[in-house]
Amino acid sequence: MRFIVLSIVLAFPLLDLFVTLRFARWTGVPVWVWLGMSTVAGFLLLHNERLAFRDKTFATMHGEQSLLRGLLDSGCKVLAGVLFLLPGVVSDLFALLLLALPLNVGRGFEPQPATAGRSRGNDLDGDYRRLD
Repeated sequence: MRFIVLSIVLAFPLLDLFVTLRFARWTGVPVWVWLGMSTVAGFLLLHNERLAFRDKTFATMHGEQSLLRGLLDSGCKVLAGVLFLLPGVVSDLFALLLLALPLNVGRGFEPQPATAGRSRGNDLDGDYRRLD
C-alpha cells in the first residue's frame, strides 16, 4: 500500500509535465513561459501570504479576528502557492480552484450580543439628567 501511494505521489509531477508539454504544443506558447509564469505566481503568493500571516496573527492576538478563520485562509493560500511551484498546468488549475473556493465566507464564530433582537438601530442606552 505504501508503494502505491508513493508511486502516485512521484508520478503526478511527471504526468503534469507531460500534460503541460501537450498543452504548450496545442496553444503555441513555449513551455518555459507556462512554467515561468506559474513559478513567479507561486513565489509571489507565498511571499505575500507570509506578510499577511503576520498581520493576521497580530489581529488574532488583539481579538479582531478569529484564529481558525486566519489559519484556514493562510493554509489554503500556502497550499495554492506550493501547487503553483509544481511544474505543470494541472497543478496550476488545482491551485486556482483552491483560491477560488469560498471556504471562509459567512458569519463569524463570535457570539452575538443579547440585545440584537430587540434593538431597532436608533436606540441609545444611557442615563440622562435634566438641568433647569
